[in-house]
Amino acid sequence: MNINGRCYVKVFLLAVVVMSSQAIASQGIDNSTSISVHQAANLMQLPLSCAETEYPNKLSQTLYSDDDLASPKALHPAFYGCFDWHSAVHGHWSMVRLLKAFPDIEGRDRALTILQQHITPANVATDLDYFQLNSSWERPYGWAWLLKLMSELHTWDDPVAAPLALALKPLAEHLSDQYVMHLPKLVYPIRVGEHTNTAFGLTFAWDYAVLFDDSDLKAAIKQRAQDFYLEDKNCPIEWEPSGYDFLSPCLEELDLMRRVLPEKHFMIWVKDFLPQLLSPDFELAVGEVYDRTDGKLVHLDGLNFSRAWVLFALAGQYPKFRHLEVVADKHLAYSLPNLVDDSYEGGHWLGSFAINALLP
Repeated sequence: MNINGRCYVKVFLLAVVVMSSQAIASQGIDNSTSISVHQAANLMQLPLSCAETEYPNKLSQTLYSDDDLASPKALHPAFYGCFDWHSAVHGHWSMVRLLKAFPDIEGRDRALTILQQHITPANVATDLDYFQLNSSWERPYGWAWLLKLMSELHTWDDPVAAPLALALKPLAEHLSDQYVMHLPKLVYPIRVGEHTNTAFGLTFAWDYAVLFDDSDLKAAIKQRAQDFYLEDKNCPIEWEPSGYDFLSPCLEELDLMRRVLPEKHFMIWVKDFLPQLLSPDFELAVGEVYDRTDGKLVHLDGLNFSRAWVLFALAGQYPKFRHLEVVADKHLAYSLPNLVDDSYEGGHWLGSFAINALLP
């Protein structure tokens, strides 16, 4: 990796970007089989290349005294690389997810070393102290990814997983408590296509709550999701994307509601919210990126990945939406090749979004 912050990681996904939905259906396999161990190994290079790259770094911190002027590694010894805290968190998630799917993947030893050196009780305690002093920091995007990392560790059948999960547990439980305290105070949802999007912030948190039987968190999310979104109709998806989006406001809302509503109620809701999704001819243009050295413009590659994972998940949950796999495939096909020789502006985080679309 170039010390000036350019990450030229070769991810050779051009030959087989993703199997078409028709091929997936005909072979009776899910989307995760559309990447080979070789492609997974190349994806692994993205988090490996930035997990211990401390600079450049965006701390986004509030200073209370001169004592707060410390290096990223001193402030956040568990998650100090990959430009910012939340990207470091989902970079660690990427390593775990790939190790789970491909236990003998190239890069395994280094990934395990990084995970075991970073996610320790002492390092996590430093972050816990930081969150206790800065209660709104990384809310809700970083919170959501931390809970997703915790869920991934909890379901990883490997001897190294249990100590890592145990080390991360106090921070995960703290953030769960923070969600429960914050949600009743949030009068209106945040409907943007970036980090503060409320619906996205609740999706991974919901999955964590279900997995860990966190009844307080589950109840808080279900209540607020219905308060915020149950009466929504005709979401203007044709207005999307905004220029810096990496999330779809309409589809993130749908992704949450498919979780919290039973099938009967969800089907009624989606017919009012996005009725066009039910059409076999539904199309959605990909987000186009003209400058991948611009950290904001490259967000649109992330949008293509996040749209894909929402559409794949909806199609997997309810067969009447199976035609949406074609739309998801087009989004993947546009943005996956862009990971080849990607600059650090995208390389430090886009791999995580691609992995979440390819390995649900």
